[in-house]
Formats: sequence, C-alpha cells, structure tokens
Amino acid sequence: MICDNCGAAEAVIHLTQIVDNEMKTLHLCQACGADKGVQGSSAPPSLPLTDFLAQMGKPPSASTAVATRNRCSFCGLSFKQFRESGRLGCSHCWTTFDSHLSGLVRRIHGSNQHVGKVYLSPDPSVTEREKKLEAMRRRLQRAVELEDFERAAELRDEIRTLETERP
Repeated sequence: MICDNCGAAEAVIHLTQIVDNEMKTLHLCQACGADKGVQGSSAPPSLPLTDFLAQMGKPPSASTAVATRNRCSFCGLSFKQFRESGRLGCSHCWTTFDSHLSGLVRRIHGSNQHVGKVYLSPDPSVTEREKKLEAMRRRLQRAVELEDFERAAELRDEIRTLETERP
C-alpha cells in the first residue's frame, strides 16, 4: 500500500479513526509518519493521539507555524518542542502557550475549565435510621439474654421492617 501523504513510499503506519459511524483511514510511510509525530508500532505516538487524529489530512495551519517560534521565557521550551514531546517544561509554559493550549485542552477534555466533584453531606435521615436500628439490635440482644423471647420476636420483626424500608 502506498503512503497517502507523499504517494511514493510504502505505507507502514496505518491509522483508523471512526467518528459518527464514519471511518477515516490514513496510510503513512515511515518518513511521513515521523513528520506527523507518529512512530511505527514499536513506539507510542509522541503527540496526543486525539490531537493527531483531529489534524488528520489537514494541511499545516498558520497558527502552528507562528506557535513554533514562541518560546517560554522561563525554561526556553518552544511550542514545537511541546508538540513533539507532549509535555510542558514548566508552569510558566501554560501562560506562554495559553492561546494554543486552551483549544487543545478543550478538544481533548471537552472543556478547558476544571470542575471538581461536589461534596454531598450524608443524609441525616439515613444516619438517624442507622442509629435507631443499632439501638433496636442492642435491645434484641438484651431480650434474648434475659430470655424474653416474645419481646425479642417483636424487636426482630421491627428491625426487619426498618431494614426493608427505603431511606
């Protein structure tokens, strides 16, 4: 199979993406795969795969050309180096490459804003119910110890009723 990118060399990398029940396949030779940041099966992709697949078949844009000239003033990492490694050099890179990273983060995670989990306090009716059940179990045990089996049977039935009720 021939490379879809250059049309000359034998394709050794085959990528398939399915979006909305539509399958897209891209066949690349080793050189074109390396240019796009994808290695053969021996090494994982050096770019986030979702980002690469989103760019599949698109020509390089002007924004990526400008981004390659940007450098972090603190650690010296260029945006091109970030694209190759998939890792930022320091916390200052977030502000340096903010305009480029916000779109990337939004595409990968669905949002560029972190939303944490909301803590829900325990339902007070559940804890009261558990306390009541525990007290009834202690009374049941005490009734059995005193050999008051009629009272123990009543308590057992009440406990079963409480346990089957939904809180």
